[in-house]
Amino acid sequence: MNKIAVVILNWNGSEMLRTFLPSVIEHSAADGGVEICVADNASTDDSVALLETAFPSVRIIRLEKNYGFADGYNFALQQVEAEYVVLLNSDVAVEPRWLQPLAAYMDVHPEVAACQPKIRSWRDKAYFEYAGASGGFLDAYGYPFCRGRIFSSVEKDDGQYDAPIPVFWATGAALFIRLKDYRDAGGLDGRFFAHMEEIDLCWRLRARGRGIVCVPQSTVFHVGGATLKKENPRKTFLNFRNNLIMLYKNLPADQLVPVMRARMVLDYVAALAFVLKGQLPNARAVLAARREYAAIRKDFKASRDENMKKTILHSIPEQIKSSILVQFYAKGRKSFSSLKL
Repeated sequence: MNKIAVVILNWNGSEMLRTFLPSVIEHSAADGGVEICVADNASTDDSVALLETAFPSVRIIRLEKNYGFADGYNFALQQVEAEYVVLLNSDVAVEPRWLQPLAAYMDVHPEVAACQPKIRSWRDKAYFEYAGASGGFLDAYGYPFCRGRIFSSVEKDDGQYDAPIPVFWATGAALFIRLKDYRDAGGLDGRFFAHMEEIDLCWRLRARGRGIVCVPQSTVFHVGGATLKKENPRKTFLNFRNNLIMLYKNLPADQLVPVMRARMVLDYVAALAFVLKGQLPNARAVLAARREYAAIRKDFKASRDENMKKTILHSIPEQIKSSILVQFYAKGRKSFSSLKL
């Protein structure tokens, strides 16, 4: 059995594979005991043919249809055996020996289930990347933010966040996780399809007493937004709907009603903000997300009951007790180091 399996999920991403897979092969296999896999979500482009001809050392896991991000990985990891797996986006470039600091940290911290490297922007390498930066956190109302990125404010990486720290969530763009923990927690929730599923998984792990950490001694470079652009209404819909589902599944009983009442107001404010910016499809996406959440919430009750039964850490230190919206918009705190945590 390999120590590490790097698993890249692909759907019609042959150009991304041509651009980024060579660095993963070059800088991963050198560590030894590493298997590189591409799980293909039934692509209709030349992805599989490209892998067979240009990258014969890469193991291809063929999935029968496009399962999305969550179930794509769930089905792929059923066919993988390793101590650690890395869920790596296809648009990520890695540095030499990028796996070594992650594996070394996990080897001596058995209480930690998962970690992530520092994520910098592939387009502007001096800056953090939106999706993950140097570790993810959550506010009292379910809004995610990062060490190095709060909403649209992305910081330059000057080494200010180079210390390994516990975080609430690790990015799905480069998630280094013990396969046993992944399976014990039930993996990613396939009903999410895409977006927020890694935060939901990390919340389950933290609530069950397992640690999540950012290890910035490893750095990768992420394009970001390669599948759905930032203001794509489909992405807006999935983010809002899945965020509400995540809150319902994981919030302690004494927080569920007040947080969900606050979120109803905040979501309508978000829809109004989209209208004022002339982004009517995104406004409609927010309203559609709330309607769908209301319609399917009952389908997640069993998951919520299981999570509550297995929770041993009711107050997670990496979830701040205040509103990141207030700190960012009302108090002008645009950087992670300026926040009152």
